[in-house]
Amino acid sequence: MPSFHHGDVEIAFIDEGAGEPIVLVHGFASSKNVNWIYPTWVSDLVKAGRRVIALDNRGHGESAKLYDAAQYEIATMAGDVIALMDHLGIARADIMGYSLGSRMTAILARENSDRVRSAILGGIGIGLIEGGGPGEAVALALEAPSLDDVTDPVGRTFRAFADQTRSDRRALAACLRGSRRLMTREEAAGIRVPVLIAVGSKDEIAGSASALGRIIPGSEVLDIPNRDHMRAVGDKVYKTGVIDFLSRRK
Repeated sequence: MPSFHHGDVEIAFIDEGAGEPIVLVHGFASSKNVNWIYPTWVSDLVKAGRRVIALDNRGHGESAKLYDAAQYEIATMAGDVIALMDHLGIARADIMGYSLGSRMTAILARENSDRVRSAILGGIGIGLIEGGGPGEAVALALEAPSLDDVTDPVGRTFRAFADQTRSDRRALAACLRGSRRLMTREEAAGIRVPVLIAVGSKDEIAGSASALGRIIPGSEVLDIPNRDHMRAVGDKVYKTGVIDFLSRRK
């Protein structure tokens, strides 16, 4: 598995296909494999004629595990994406995130618009601004001795997912505590790149896609029918909508 160093932090990634580049940024407690490879996003985008780059966020997958919450500030994590693009000599790319990855993508769209051809915000709606995603209860669930010790329902969901993916739970807890900063309404309104917001209609974590769409100028909203936060990732409606959106970018 290829990797590079951003400062002292080793970041694992894949780079497949040829054509216009798209960078995929996975969600909290996930990985490039779980979020993008297993649901066939990578192969589908390659078939659509794209060069597909996906990284394991710091603290996740095969990337370095860090235990200081300060090392997971959301802008720092977003900086890993730019560093990867620099490493690969990519001046500009479409970027698609999911959940935490979308919060990173939104920062890049706002602060590094010259590097972002378009931004696809999967699994995040008005929660980008208002919060409502996993909080301290999830961090505590990750640190609990076992799943049986967790009573909080959201905490149980994320703890079970972390166990299933064999994640470093202590690194994830640090990531959760360090990456909580939300985007302000004014910051979101300042995003000027083309944006697609894609959220499952039963997603109670992301918040309203249409509410966020009303804030980000010119953004498009894609509702993924009858899908919650975990099950929207590989949905055909999501994939078809993304490939259509990308085909219309200039």
